[in-house]
Amino acid sequence: MNDRKSTVSRRTKETDITISLNLDGSGKTDITTEIGFFDHMLDGFARHGLFDLDVQSKGDLYVDCHHTIEDTGIVLGGAIRDALGDKTGIRRFGDCILPMDEALVLCALDLSGRPYFRFEHEFATERVGYFDTEMVREFFYAISYSAGMNLHFQILADGNTHHVIEAMFKAFGKALDAAVTVDPRIKTVLSTKGSL
Repeated sequence: MNDRKSTVSRRTKETDITISLNLDGSGKTDITTEIGFFDHMLDGFARHGLFDLDVQSKGDLYVDCHHTIEDTGIVLGGAIRDALGDKTGIRRFGDCILPMDEALVLCALDLSGRPYFRFEHEFATERVGYFDTEMVREFFYAISYSAGMNLHFQILADGNTHHVIEAMFKAFGKALDAAVTVDPRIKTVLSTKGSL
């Protein structure tokens, strides 16, 4: 099996982002987005997915957090797509129901190559630290379209906004880990079409 690693950079007038991802890592991280809560969430995603993740992101935070968070999602989705290569041998589907105190979150995904995102939830608060909670939707939407991923979230039990969002990031990490796992019984790609 080839190394499933990728480094992707994106530079615009609004952001300058470089992400390195190793799908076969151990959960090591080096993350700097200048948004503390977002750093914490990305760290949880990588540690619970057992991915090595380096995120160096600078954005126009004097405007707000939107461009930094959305563009980080775009770059992370591209890194996932590139690290997967032709997807030979992967399980393709992954899911996780993850509790965090009173909150309970379901994440399910399919690395089909066809982007789709579904998430219907209104958070109780508008902000956690310097992180606007409406950006949760924008971040995961950006990942799903950049990676070519069908991604669903359901909040099965609501609660503290910090807990709900943290459960989402960790559930996403665990579901993605399941989907990218190589199964020796799968000799090509897991698709009746012959490609993903």
